[in-house]
Amino acid sequence: MINRRQFSVTGVAAALYSAATPALAHERGEPYILPEEFMPRVVRLKTEIPAGEIHVNPNNFTLYWTLENNRAIRYTPGVGRKNLYHPGTFYVGAKQEWPKWKPTNDMIERSPESYGQFAEGMPFENGQPGGISNPLGARALYLYTESGRDTYLRIHGTNDPRTIGRAVSNGCARLVNDQVAELYELVPIGTKVVLYEKIGAGPAHKDIS
Repeated sequence: MINRRQFSVTGVAAALYSAATPALAHERGEPYILPEEFMPRVVRLKTEIPAGEIHVNPNNFTLYWTLENNRAIRYTPGVGRKNLYHPGTFYVGAKQEWPKWKPTNDMIERSPESYGQFAEGMPFENGQPGGISNPLGARALYLYTESGRDTYLRIHGTNDPRTIGRAVSNGCARLVNDQVAELYELVPIGTKVVLYEKIGAGPAHKDIS
């Protein structure tokens, strides 16, 4: 298992990376402005990591899309809470724009106050249709094992941007909608995704050491 010391970046970002996609709506609450420190940023890596991979460090709320010449785009995700985060190496087995959503049986059992209403089924047979009220947001990358089994782990958008930079999810990593839409266009099927071991949450964007 890869630990957090095997992937590190230099202390100062090489350049602020400006998202090119237009802002996508979020449903919950008043208009929310993402803090500047949570914006994507190009950083230079200390260690050699192949280009075209995703690396997620839950301890520092960082998600890296690796580039050529030891660089990466660094995003700020929300990650799985408590013991719901699952480290390991996975692969993008499917992608979906405005994905459908329905809670798993484990989610219903674990949080009946939030999902108990779905215990007898959902109003929509195949799950809640995609849209700004959908918890998976604008895009989803579906993580599979090397053997091709769906893990039910996702990298997806969110209808609640205030959860970014926090450990709040049921195990998935989430980005604000415009950022996940941008990442979605960069990431092909079969991309390697490394979720680092969760040791102890620290401040967002403290460089991995």
